[in-house]
Amino acid sequence: MKKLLSVVLLSSVALTAIGVTSNTVDAATTVDSTHVKVESGDSYKSIAEANGVSISALEQANNKDVGGFDLIFPGETITLPSATSNTATTDTTTQAATDTTAAANTNTQATTDTATTQSATTQASTDTTASAQSSTSTATTGTSQGTFKISFYDPAVLGSNMGYSGVAANLSVFPKGTQLKITLSDGTVMYRTVNDTGTFANTNSQQLDVAMPSSSIPSYGVTTATVEIV
Repeated sequence: MKKLLSVVLLSSVALTAIGVTSNTVDAATTVDSTHVKVESGDSYKSIAEANGVSISALEQANNKDVGGFDLIFPGETITLPSATSNTATTDTTTQAATDTTAAANTNTQATTDTATTQSATTQASTDTTASAQSSTSTATTGTSQGTFKISFYDPAVLGSNMGYSGVAANLSVFPKGTQLKITLSDGTVMYRTVNDTGTFANTNSQQLDVAMPSSSIPSYGVTTATVEIV
């Protein structure tokens, strides 16, 4: 009798085990590409396997302790690792775009600075050219005005008190006050200021009458000289 009861009990246990293993566990319901809803019988392991991710990655995506006890309930929404990966990728892409924009702004600023430098260089070149032209003009003023016929006179003999620092010239060529450097044909150099116009100089634009004491007037009387404005 005892043997029969043992057989009955073992048969009941076996049937119960078969009934338990024959129950089907519903898979987690997909909410979207990055989230699933927990169904009865789900676990982190079953959800990870169903979605091709590791349990640890799934735990990290849902702020769970890796390797800890993961308690979930039907109806709960679980985040898949791809969601956090996409967020990280988006952040990385955004940062890269920001860096690219910053680099572009830096390049633009560098281009602006270069253009400013070039403009300053151009202005400096222009100023240098203008200065050179001005110097050339000034130098031209001091160049030879040509060869002139030179005669001499003594103002005192003519009753004039103008002294001996002047020279009479055609005032249309050399206005009064013009400073002249006169180099005679024998090399003698004299500096005179135009202060009058004599009879000969007035009628001859290429003649100058140099004021000089009678005792110093050269014996040859008339000569030639190169004349410069100083």
